[in-house]
This record gives sequence, C-alpha cells and structure tokens, in this order.
Amino acid sequence: MNIYQSLSLIYQLYYKPGLPDIKKIQSYGLLAVKIGQIHALRLDFLSAEKCQELSKLYRSNTPLPAEEIAGLLSSQGGADFTSKFASIAAKPLATASVGQVYRAKLRSGEDVVIKVIKSKFKHNFKRDVVAVRRFFKLALWFNPRLKGVGNPLGILDDIEAYTLTELDLRNEAKGAKTLQTIFAKYQNKFDLSMLKFQKIYGELSSENILVSEFINAPTVDELLSAGKFTYEDMLKLFYLQGFYIFIAGKFHGDIHPGNVLYDGERFYFVDMAFVGEVGRRIRRGLFFFFEALSRYDYEECAKYLNEMAETGISGEQFEKFKAEFIKIYADFKDSTVSQVSLTKQMMLTIKLGVNSGMVFEKGIFAIIRSLMYLDGMVLKCNPEAILMHDMRKFVEAYKKEI
Repeated sequence: MNIYQSLSLIYQLYYKPGLPDIKKIQSYGLLAVKIGQIHALRLDFLSAEKCQELSKLYRSNTPLPAEEIAGLLSSQGGADFTSKFASIAAKPLATASVGQVYRAKLRSGEDVVIKVIKSKFKHNFKRDVVAVRRFFKLALWFNPRLKGVGNPLGILDDIEAYTLTELDLRNEAKGAKTLQTIFAKYQNKFDLSMLKFQKIYGELSSENILVSEFINAPTVDELLSAGKFTYEDMLKLFYLQGFYIFIAGKFHGDIHPGNVLYDGERFYFVDMAFVGEVGRRIRRGLFFFFEALSRYDYEECAKYLNEMAETGISGEQFEKFKAEFIKIYADFKDSTVSQVSLTKQMMLTIKLGVNSGMVFEKGIFAIIRSLMYLDGMVLKCNPEAILMHDMRKFVEAYKKEI
C-alpha cells in the first residue's frame, strides 16, 4: 500500500461523503481490509451506514481463480490430496481477507470445509505494514488530532501480529486446541455450555490448507445485519470472551463478528490462529478495574489501572493522573453504549496512563481490540444498553477464580 493508497483509505474511512468504496479498499491489499474491518464496528465516530458497508469486508472478498485453487491444493496438500475427498465445491462458500472456504465431503462421508490461504499474501502484507507505519508516523506529526482515535501505531502493531499468525493455518489448529483445553479444564466450574468447537482434521491440514468440520450456522455478522442477533445473545458471547480473558488469560484474539458462528443455541469460534495472552498482573488488574467501573468507583479504577501497568506511577504524578481520569469519566455513569463508547473510553484511559508515565505490556492492545469488537456488536444490537449494569453479574461469576 503506497502513500496515495494510504491517503485514499483514510479518505474512504473518514472524509468521503456517502459510503466507502469496498472494492477500492480491497484492491489496496490485506492490510487495508484489516483496517477497514476494525472500523466496521466504530459506530462511535462513523455513521451506521458507513459501518454497515464496511462490514462487507468480513465476508465479501475477491475469490481466487479455480486454477490457482487447484494448484494450491496440489502443491500444499500433496499430489493425492484431492483424492481423499468424495467432492469439493467449485465455488467458495465464503471468501475472507486472508483466504477462502470451500465445502467438501470426505470419502468417509463427513461434511467438511477446506480453507485455503491466498498466495503471496504474507510478502505483500509485510511490505504494506512497513509503508503504512512510515505514513502513520508522518500523519501523526502533521495531524496530532488523529491520536484521538486511539494509538494508530499500537493498533498497527497489533494488526501485524495477529495477521501474520493467521497466515499460517497450522496456528489455527494450535489456537483451537489451546482454547479447547481451557474449556475442558473449566467447564465444570463455569457455564460454558453455549460454546462448541468444530473438529479439525490435522492430518489433512498444512500451512496454507485447513480442513475442518462443516457447521451449518450463520456468522454473528450476518445475524446482526439481519437484525436477528439479540442483546441476550450478545451478553452470552460477552460472558464467554470475558471468561477466556479474565479467568484463563488466553482468548480468541480476533473475535470480530465474522469469526463467530451462532446456531441459536451454541457459539462456534472460527479463525482462532491468533490467541491473545496476558499475564496474571494485567489480567487481575483489568478485572478489578472493570469491577470498580461497573460500580462507577473511579478512584478504585485509577488505582487498579496503575497496578496492572508494568511500570506504575506514584505521589503527585498519580494524583494528577487520577484527577484527569475522573474528568474523562464525568459523563460515563448510567450512560448507554450509544451515548458513551466503552472502546473510546478505554483508548482514552490507556493514552492518559501512558502520557502520565505508565508502561503497559503489548498484550493490552489485543484486549482492547476484543472489547472494541464486543462493544461494537452491543451497539448494533441494542444501542440503549447500559453495559456496565449488565457486566455486574459477569463480575460476580468470575470473581471466585480471580
């Protein structure tokens, strides 16, 4: 992605009247698509119509030519790879930012899907990250106002980390196994009955190919678009992701609504290549931060934020931080998600902490991204929700294991 394309992307996201040009964003490459996906849930500063259009980036991408797919299956799976299937669909079931998915049937009769990584993506993505990082540094120097959106360079680092992980499908199998192991360990202590994992056929999978069980269920993104995903459903998903973050310290690191299937009873996590991980200090600190936030005890919030930092502050420096923190949350009490964005509050909070002298481990950006996705989904299905009130019951459920 060159400078012109970077400027064009910013124009498409922030300044273009009407809807963004999805095909143009896709033509700029994988990094542009990933940035667009993140903005698809930013109803706190983009219009609902623009977010709705950007959400197409979760599921609408250019398919690979049939001959390229055939070549990839043979080169990555081996000359006899296709002989292990009774049938493979000619057209993709879904086309995502890093690959596409085909329905197939094994000779043993099981219905499966084959995910194939698009060629040359890793090289092109790395090249684009270098170019965009330079551009962001320059843009922030000329226009510090862009910092109000969050930490663009930190977010870019996060996108780079989880996307490079996604580009090796062996990591998806590994991530699924990690989350399943945690599930098995805690399923008798916490109600995790609304979560299920699809079977992965490791013997048929490789760096660029993943074969897994076919799940006949829509994505949360599709349900949100159709107005069929309720706030009660959303709270169940919030509970599950909160369990993995606060109790296990390992969680689905890219839980956008296109990466979760829901059949009305159970959720299925997909694309689990990037498993976010946070240490005990930040996990406990963040939990008690949210526990205090749900009670609107801002002095306690400030204390726990400082405690979860790798490098904290004290004395007059902390008192000054606390005073500024309370100002940031002046309008937060009993506010709906449409009135005050939890994502924006967290970004402002972390920025204030950093500017005050705190140092946080990098894993915090994966948590903020998870919260951003969840917050965006809440905003779509129930803009009048007061999320802090509903978080209180989660806090009580988690507290016994913290």
